Amino acid sequence: MAAPLTLLLIVAVTIRAALNRSSLAELIAERVEVVSPITAWKRVIEGLALLDLGVSPYSGDVFHETPLIIYLFHFLVDYAEITFMLADVITAVALYTAVKDYNKQVFRKQKFSLEADRYPADCRELIRSPKEMYYIPLKVAMFYLLNPFTILSCVAKSTCGLNNAVIALFVLTTIKGNVLLSAIFLCLATYQSIYPLTLCAPAMLYLMQHQYIPVNFWRASFWWFVVQYLFMYLGSLFVIVCLSFFLLGSWDYLPSVYGFILSVPDLTPNIGLFWYFFAEMFEHFRLFFLCVFQINVFFYTIPLCIKLKDHPVFLMFMQLAVISIFKSYPTVGDTALYLAFLPVWSHLHRFLRNIFLVSCVLLACSALFPVLWHLWIYAGSANSNFYYAITLLFNVAQILLVSDYFYAFLRREHHLTYGLYLKKKDGSEATLVLK
Repeated sequence: MAAPLTLLLIVAVTIRAALNRSSLAELIAERVEVVSPITAWKRVIEGLALLDLGVSPYSGDVFHETPLIIYLFHFLVDYAEITFMLADVITAVALYTAVKDYNKQVFRKQKFSLEADRYPADCRELIRSPKEMYYIPLKVAMFYLLNPFTILSCVAKSTCGLNNAVIALFVLTTIKGNVLLSAIFLCLATYQSIYPLTLCAPAMLYLMQHQYIPVNFWRASFWWFVVQYLFMYLGSLFVIVCLSFFLLGSWDYLPSVYGFILSVPDLTPNIGLFWYFFAEMFEHFRLFFLCVFQINVFFYTIPLCIKLKDHPVFLMFMQLAVISIFKSYPTVGDTALYLAFLPVWSHLHRFLRNIFLVSCVLLACSALFPVLWHLWIYAGSANSNFYYAITLLFNVAQILLVSDYFYAFLRREHHLTYGLYLKKKDGSEATLVLK
């Protein structure tokens, strides 16, 4: 598999290098679907200019990235294109390795269940074969590297690519079972954008499974592991926050980065749900609805953890999708990260209900984004309602996609427990209804 992966990396880097040298690079860097007020490269450049003049980059309302990002590019600004291409390569290789290890674990667990005769006789066709699973890691890397969303983010030099690399490394270290590195990379991801905090639950569930610690609130081993992981996570976060303070000499970055993410003061149009709603919102209702919108990302964590506590990797996929849909300043780069995991769940295709419709809607929305933007901003023959309508449709399609995979996953697990062809007491065929 090393040769196909190497060839894939070469093709992906070549495409990015060619687009970086083309006249399209500047146009892509301005697209509101690709960059946000937080991840835009031109804002990083302005922050660097202020830093070089001895002025805090957070003194105005331009730069909203973290201090580590600006000091990273203080040294690498001349190699920015290479840095972002390298970030995509790291993400793809990390996902490839993580999925490869995960598939080995799935196969071992499946083999053990078969030997123990735990599966009903009529659901053998649901069992995954080694041949079927062999190419999945390569498909995951391909889905990430050759996804137009990822390519556009890299060419635009959106710092979302760096966030994706950190999250991919977190997924890899978690699946490898390395508790310390998992906590450190999760800390870095949280430091960048707050929302990956919700990945803490699936990480702990997976690592407890890896160490054969039962998820039982009455067991001391459960709480001891939770305390250990949270100590490493919060300790790493404390060190990074203090390091940022020493680099800047002030706490100005806290309201400029995290206050900006949570309060959503910049209503520049994007592919998210916040901008239009709060542009039309009366000021005295703003705080209430801001809390309602922001809590969406965190609210689903508990019910999903309860339902998927035995399947933490799928829970991780669900959480990444929820973050991508409900965060305050999303870009297509966020969407590309969780879409890369779809080949991992290719065995669910027989249970998907709306995949064709959802795929068509996502493709149509992706094509219509620049069209409706042009009609609104340049031609003047449309207004913000048109652009928000396509944004809303894009997010509804994502919700339907994730819901469909969630349904398919639960249905397959039900069949593996109770059999594929369910019968009523009178012998007639039963219909499975998930509530």
